[in-house]
Amino acid sequence: MDSSKQRLQNNGYGITIVTATIVMLFLLSACSKKKQPTTEAITNRDSVPIMVTHGVSTYISDSGVVRYKIITDEWKVFDRLDPSRWTFEQGVYLEKFNNDLSIEATILADTAYYYDKEELWELRGNVHIENEQDEKFDTQLLFWNQKSQTVYSDQYIRIRQQKRIITGIGFTSNQNFTQYTIKQTQGIFPVKENENVDVDEDEDDASPNPDL
Repeated sequence: MDSSKQRLQNNGYGITIVTATIVMLFLLSACSKKKQPTTEAITNRDSVPIMVTHGVSTYISDSGVVRYKIITDEWKVFDRLDPSRWTFEQGVYLEKFNNDLSIEATILADTAYYYDKEELWELRGNVHIENEQDEKFDTQLLFWNQKSQTVYSDQYIRIRQQKRIITGIGFTSNQNFTQYTIKQTQGIFPVKENENVDVDEDEDDASPNPDL
């Protein structure tokens, strides 16, 4: 009897260990399943803007000095995307000011992204710029690096000056759009004295002017 009792005790002890092991495995499995939604939630949070503002008209300053004005229908701020950015997917209008708070350039684009840590603007779709000399720049893609104070593009560019229109591929400029270079000039066309609007078909009939 003593040996039988001892075997039962041993068997009972073994069953207890097996049961405890099964319970622990079940709890670990349940915990691991609970952690998965948390990871997904963090991923979803990365793609959610921290701020959404509609009907924006505001001034942006740097070191207490007003640098430019932003007008847009929708402004989103994503602080957890890599890189973090502001997005203007319904279009944006910018006015850039000099130290005297006079407008030295205006920029209009269908879509814009501002990478705040890099201080870099990416402007896309029907990008139109006018400088204080009343020169007009049109392209589909433009980058404005505020750190280096440069503007550049590798796309087609059209520049309308007072007396001529210049077209080409690739463009670099200072951020005031007063000193600029076209990398591959495609053509230079005179503007008629009585012409008050841009007429693209005039470019097809005009002879390129070799003097840039």
